[in-house]
Amino acid sequence: MNILVHSPSQLSAHLKSLRKAQKLTQTQLGARVGVKQTRIADIEKNPGAVSVAQLMQVLHALDARLLIAPPNPPATVVTAQMPTADW
Repeated sequence: MNILVHSPSQLSAHLKSLRKAQKLTQTQLGARVGVKQTRIADIEKNPGAVSVAQLMQVLHALDARLLIAPPNPPATVVTAQMPTADW
């Protein structure tokens, strides 16, 4: 499942959700990443303050990946041709 994240607060909720889906405590996730439980709590509370390197470690420990993709191209507008008059 792909999750679209637009803000640090959304990332916060998704990180916590990913951890809980794997039935991991913050302490267990911290052990996987090599940090204390308090650091995991800080990352979940404010992921905007974490380094990209540490975010990647957390995602890897949760068996998740970061995908950077351009936004969907704008929809093509198709205009109907009005029939021409026969006169």
